[in-house]
Amino acid sequence: MKTRSKTDAARALAEVKASPGHRVKVAVSDIDGVLRGKYIHKDKFFSAAESGFGFCNVVFGWDAGDQCYDNARYTGWHTGFPDALAQIDLGTLRRIPWDDDTPMFLGDFVDARGRPLSVCPRQLLKRVLGRASKAGLQVLAGMEFEWFNFSETPRSFAAKNYVCPEPISPQMFGYSLIRLNQSQPFARALMEELPAFNIPLEALHTETGPGVFEGALLYCEALEAADRGILFKTAVKEIAFRFGIMPSFMAKWSAQFPGCSGHIHQSLSDGKKNVFYDEKDPFHMSKTFKSYLAGQLHCLPEIMPFFAPTVNSYKRLVDGYWAPVKPTWSADNRTASLRVIPGSAKSTRLETRSPGADVNPYLAMAACVAAGLYGIEHKLKLEIPPTQGDNVNTDHIPRLPRNLKDATEKLKNSTLARSLFGDEFVEHFVASREWEWRQFQDAVTDWELRRYFEII
Repeated sequence: MKTRSKTDAARALAEVKASPGHRVKVAVSDIDGVLRGKYIHKDKFFSAAESGFGFCNVVFGWDAGDQCYDNARYTGWHTGFPDALAQIDLGTLRRIPWDDDTPMFLGDFVDARGRPLSVCPRQLLKRVLGRASKAGLQVLAGMEFEWFNFSETPRSFAAKNYVCPEPISPQMFGYSLIRLNQSQPFARALMEELPAFNIPLEALHTETGPGVFEGALLYCEALEAADRGILFKTAVKEIAFRFGIMPSFMAKWSAQFPGCSGHIHQSLSDGKKNVFYDEKDPFHMSKTFKSYLAGQLHCLPEIMPFFAPTVNSYKRLVDGYWAPVKPTWSADNRTASLRVIPGSAKSTRLETRSPGADVNPYLAMAACVAAGLYGIEHKLKLEIPPTQGDNVNTDHIPRLPRNLKDATEKLKNSTLARSLFGDEFVEHFVASREWEWRQFQDAVTDWELRRYFEII
């Protein structure tokens, strides 16, 4: 894992000092991958940069709707929600082009003894990447997201009782230059302002569905890739608001259309070359690559909540909608969970296709890498043949968990997952997913109203 140098830190502090404004924005990730943060005055920033700053630990004690868990040990009503110590990563400096070039930093949490906080998602990823670094490996990764765009505001959609949002364009029209041009001011802002925010976009295009876009982020070191992922989703929403557009990164907002993915591309480097590449192999796969892939296949059924963290996630994972439902792999086949991309010595890589756009990028990245390293460390062999077509000849392969309840139960009882991520993180994450399922179980949905209101 790349470490931040003292020179980088000094450069960041000097840049903030020279900034004409008085604001600095700092942000951290909660369990759901929602950025939580604040503006702080420049004078306060310098002391925070040196010794950290207090941030209410409720960010790990509530859900995406700010409802507090009643089943978590780390924090809750029983602890009174004290401050946790957040440390600013000075190597994450960015300037926000649409916010007067305000400096922005990401941070993570430490415990009372200064050790990485066990329930902090960014710290979890750093810990996993540390294992790769000890093995002499650097993880390179790139994320890509699909999302739907609507001609709504938070207020207008709330007035509709959160039903029937209006997409910015009609019909299924993937890779459409016409639709992209019709949203040209918004598309131009994304292509120009995101790179200025240090989130380089390799490509932007429409996907199949009304008003849906896909953005591919340039690959880089894995921690930075996850930083870019979480910042990308927030940045898209902030930029879109100027154009009267409301983006949604839900895994699936309508049963009529395909869902939204959050695919993760990965490769490993020894500092000189891509260790996934072997010119002599038919798919250009080295033994290391095959073990990494075998590790992900082996672990996938037990770590699904890292890739499908919400009740809605599993509405995307259905047959016939471009989303994988079994732990399968393929060579350049987009129907499998794990797609091997046989390229050059530089471009040969793995694409993990299970994650939806609703993932916490830190957790999804940590799960990919931890599972892959497990395969390398245990010298797993790639014994499952590649999938041909859409789950052809896969009747013998069990389906992945069909809902959040079943997936969370597998994670809860998984000694494998606990060995990868630690007991404390798994227990906290499981509690948060069990809470999420209970909230859904207590809800009365529009499906129930349509089905039972008049007839029963």
